[in-house]
Amino acid sequence: MKAVLALVVIFGAITLFQPVAIAQQSISVLTGGTSGVYYPLGVALGKIYGDKIANVKAQVQATKASVENLILLEQGRGEIAFTLGDALKVGWDGDEDAGFKTKLGKLRAIGAIYPNYIQLVATKESGIKTVADLKGRSLSVGAPKSGTELNTRAILKAARMNYADIRKVEYLPFAESVDLMKNRQLDATLQSAGLGVASLRDLSNAANVTVVSVPKAVVDRMGPPFMSARIPANTYKGQEQEIETAAVANYLVTHSGVPDELVYQMTKQLFESLPELAKAQEAGKEIKLENALAGVPIPLHPGAERYYREKGLKK
Repeated sequence: MKAVLALVVIFGAITLFQPVAIAQQSISVLTGGTSGVYYPLGVALGKIYGDKIANVKAQVQATKASVENLILLEQGRGEIAFTLGDALKVGWDGDEDAGFKTKLGKLRAIGAIYPNYIQLVATKESGIKTVADLKGRSLSVGAPKSGTELNTRAILKAARMNYADIRKVEYLPFAESVDLMKNRQLDATLQSAGLGVASLRDLSNAANVTVVSVPKAVVDRMGPPFMSARIPANTYKGQEQEIETAAVANYLVTHSGVPDELVYQMTKQLFESLPELAKAQEAGKEIKLENALAGVPIPLHPGAERYYREKGLKK
């Protein structure tokens, strides 16, 4: 009997000190089209998470961007996503015209990242120099129900125009819009993205273009979360002067079902790996911890809030 008890004690001790097997966690990073800014930043972020968060496998998913990303998060089909601020607000509030049939109540914010500049670019030969010149011309407004398309609607409304004023409206992602312009099948494209987006660099290198101004008076009529901004001179080939336009903040968002510790780590590694993001895409240089809580239109995830408390951004 003593021998049996001894074996039980030994077996129990061995079991007690065996390393605990922890199930691998998956992080799906929801981005946008491959020719935009979200995608290269998402690829860099996925690598950061895979390398720096223990027992995590990260994957990056190309999507139609903001609206689709938010719907996928609400369905639990992703852990972190990029989105425009205006899309985030209408998704939280619920707006069927914008693509949200119901309120997306599970969304939780990680933080603000960089501003999107609304970049309206026309072929030089089209003669388009102002927003009003779009009347009777062809324009690509972004993928249907995307953040870019929502931005297009906002600008046209503020300029006292709508899609009926446009001769032909194309609902195309960035790269496809550029291809049509190169082939003289499209007059202009509106792309809401970080400065120096690859698609518009490609276009300006291949054709003579005009970066069209969105005046402050129009931006003021758009109202929050839009703000006046300027595209610096020489952002694109042939653009010799800075251009007035509108900007809106981008956010990283998760959902309430993602564990607090995982979101804490995602937030921490985001802001502690900014040099890697800056190398991945020009817009990464504009991500700053001190701006992380600016204008956040939905509740923070508790995991992100914990990180900001540690850094003194929240009390």
